[in-house]
Amino acid sequence: MSKYVYFFGGGKAEGKGDMKDTLGGKGAGLAEMTNAGVPVPPGFTISTDVCRIFYDSGGKLTDDIQKQIQEALAKLEAAAGQKLGSREKPLLVSVRSGAKFSMPGMMDTILNLGLNDAAVEAMAVRTGAERFAWDSYRRFIQMFGNVVLQIEKKDFDEIFEHVKEQAGAKLDTEIPPPSLREIVKRYKALVKEKKGSDFPDDPRQQLQLAINAVFGSWNNPRAIHYRRMNKISDALGTAVNVQAMVFGNMGNTSGTGVGFTRNPSTGEKEFYGEFLLNAQGEDVVAGIRTPTPIHELDRVMPDCYKQLREITERLERHYRDMQDFEFTIQEGRLYMLQTRNGKRTGKAAVKIAADMVREGLITPEEAVMRVEPSQLDQLLHPILDPKAKVKELAQGLPASPGAVNGRIVFSADDAVRIAGDKQRVVLVRKETAPDDIHGMDVAVGILTSRGGMTSHAAVVARGMGKCCVVGAESIKIDEAAKTLSVAGKTLKEGDYITLEGSTGKVFEGQVPTIEPDPTSGDLAAFMEMADKIRRLRVRANADIPRDAEAARKFGAEGIGLCRTEHMFFAEDRLPHVQRMILSDTEADRRQALAKLLPFQRSDFEGLFRAMDGLPVTIRLLDPPLHEFLPKREELMVELATLRAKGDAAKEIEEKEKLLARVEALHEFNPMLGHRGCRLGITYPEISEMQCRAIFEAACNVQKEGKTVKPEIMIPLAGSPTELDDQKHIVDRVAAEVFKEKGSSVEYMTGAMIEVPRAAVVADKMAEIAEFFSFGTNDLTQMCFGFSRDDAGKFILEYLSRGILKVDPFQVLDQEGVGGLMKTAVEKGRSARKNLKLGICGEHGGEPSSVEFCHAIGLDYVSCSPYRVPIARLAAAQAVVAHKSAERGRTV
Repeated sequence: MSKYVYFFGGGKAEGKGDMKDTLGGKGAGLAEMTNAGVPVPPGFTISTDVCRIFYDSGGKLTDDIQKQIQEALAKLEAAAGQKLGSREKPLLVSVRSGAKFSMPGMMDTILNLGLNDAAVEAMAVRTGAERFAWDSYRRFIQMFGNVVLQIEKKDFDEIFEHVKEQAGAKLDTEIPPPSLREIVKRYKALVKEKKGSDFPDDPRQQLQLAINAVFGSWNNPRAIHYRRMNKISDALGTAVNVQAMVFGNMGNTSGTGVGFTRNPSTGEKEFYGEFLLNAQGEDVVAGIRTPTPIHELDRVMPDCYKQLREITERLERHYRDMQDFEFTIQEGRLYMLQTRNGKRTGKAAVKIAADMVREGLITPEEAVMRVEPSQLDQLLHPILDPKAKVKELAQGLPASPGAVNGRIVFSADDAVRIAGDKQRVVLVRKETAPDDIHGMDVAVGILTSRGGMTSHAAVVARGMGKCCVVGAESIKIDEAAKTLSVAGKTLKEGDYITLEGSTGKVFEGQVPTIEPDPTSGDLAAFMEMADKIRRLRVRANADIPRDAEAARKFGAEGIGLCRTEHMFFAEDRLPHVQRMILSDTEADRRQALAKLLPFQRSDFEGLFRAMDGLPVTIRLLDPPLHEFLPKREELMVELATLRAKGDAAKEIEEKEKLLARVEALHEFNPMLGHRGCRLGITYPEISEMQCRAIFEAACNVQKEGKTVKPEIMIPLAGSPTELDDQKHIVDRVAAEVFKEKGSSVEYMTGAMIEVPRAAVVADKMAEIAEFFSFGTNDLTQMCFGFSRDDAGKFILEYLSRGILKVDPFQVLDQEGVGGLMKTAVEKGRSARKNLKLGICGEHGGEPSSVEFCHAIGLDYVSCSPYRVPIARLAAAQAVVAHKSAERGRTV
């Protein structure tokens, strides 16, 4: 018989910490803490297998599973000395989700389950705390009503706020017992009104409904959205943890809190967290009350604080990672409710990894696996320009670093709508809820007037790498009127504000920002570790000297793609390009190209200087010529306007000539048309001019005492004969320039592998090419038969229906496109053993694609300058992952 339910309690657990696949992260953590002798309330975990069975069977649990749940419940009742549904000693439990990977706030929790009208009265008598009993009951009805019965939270909130106001209470903790009884009465009436039946009174029925609801929350919209964002598989499922309640709301000797063993925002080794006296756990994370820093616990409950420090330090040493923990103190006694590896910002991830290597807790190989490549983006976030004049509006808590400005929006839906118009938005809320995840996803920053450093907004923003300021209590937010009031000013939706997430400051307007320095501090030390581990070299795609300088700053080891056509679009060059295109004779074309030559030469000189000693791969002209001309429709409108004026004959003649050339160059499928090497073959003078500019620049910079390593790349060649034609031009022009200059430079000529046929005949191509660089943008386009410019019309539908798992233009298709790359690698190296191999498409900076490039034996990847650190880390992680896989195969 399969085991589906795992008990923990009394210092012993049936599960273990390495059973995250089965118990989920929370359940595995509870089992591990129990086995380690940490004070944990008893309970049981229903495995992730049950979640999958639940969905496969249409929302039902089998008799075998039900039997195991009842057996575990009996053990729990015995361990707690209480019984579910008892009048004398009622057992109250929490029901919480817990997937393998942490998904903070994305799924549902129910506290105080087991209360009913009889149990609440007995609880009030037994504890002598009437207020505590009725406060627990109203919380339970509200959570159960929202999660299980699907009644909107705002309906409960309206009742609560109305009765609180009637009672004259400023704080939730000041609401007297008679008012709490009234809230319960109105909550139950709301349930009857909305559902047409009474609130369930039987605790066993409550438990069954709650378990089903928590399993059901695996597929709520916010959980699905979070999994998409974090690439978590839908097939994993969640576990459900049923645990005896301990109460932080039994008076001023009780409390609840959450914390981290290190600062999750900065990574500093400091005890970090918050707590609330006389409260339950949801109060801390929901942002309803602004909590107290955890160090204050040492003043009010020193023994509990000392015990908490000792336990959490032990947990960090045990797990060898920063821990995110939850605790409750019930009448002076500490209980640990959860520990897990904590979510952290990119800055914190890098610092913690580097520090733990220095402390001897982990190895460099483990350290590089502790940081998600995408987290490095956060370290490259801008900071406020210290010279800028600012108008400070408010001070909140620094929940997640960075500096951003954007237009104010007051709802997640508005954030999505306005961000869809390519506008930067800052989501402003009293507090965020899990349902806001889609708005947080598109916002550049998040601001809340309530909540602490461990509130939902703070935790989720840190995980997403978003700038976030929370608990800015001086700000008054009217979400209905869509206004923000502070310091005598009122700002409305669409006004600009600036957030500084590292200090918690909020500023009026758009404050300028500057880029940080990635070459010093913890990031530099961490990247040095990664560089020692990786095999793949990392280059950058750069077209102008400024990009090349940025690439070197980020650690690029050369330029893997310089797109020469980008140099042609500059205002002072475009007229010469257009004159060349409009020329009727080769002589006229050469005359126009001669005007372009100095511009190209100067650009190449700048790139060679910036890359002193590093290789620079220059792709000859790739796009079709019509891209350099005005659009046909625009020309027709201009002509119509000129003709209507009737006094611009010469200008009309020029426009008509231009229109005729645009129409002559028109292609039905330009991406498969007259472009790339096809242009160089039909207009060899274009290739000649570009090669001359490259070699003259190389010779000039070499004379300055710098080392130059030009690599000329032929685009779109699908056959060896095309490649051979262009290589002859490269070699001939090189010889001419070297003779004229009286000096020479070493250079290479290679092929951009972007036509599927080139991959299939790679052995023949390698007889001519000295290197291959995979242009995976076009290779993907031609392999799938998708137009990159038009795929947006159906890609989202393909993704939502599971026809494609990922967008192949963002994440390399390892089976199809990758299969062609493997073929090219094997065939190419069979013909030329020292063939240099790289990738220069957008995939060159995507971590899973980098790992694939490592696996098939490429020499380098190339990506945009700002993704160079990400590719460097991904390359190191590929080495560690492959070594680990090899060890697994030999065991």
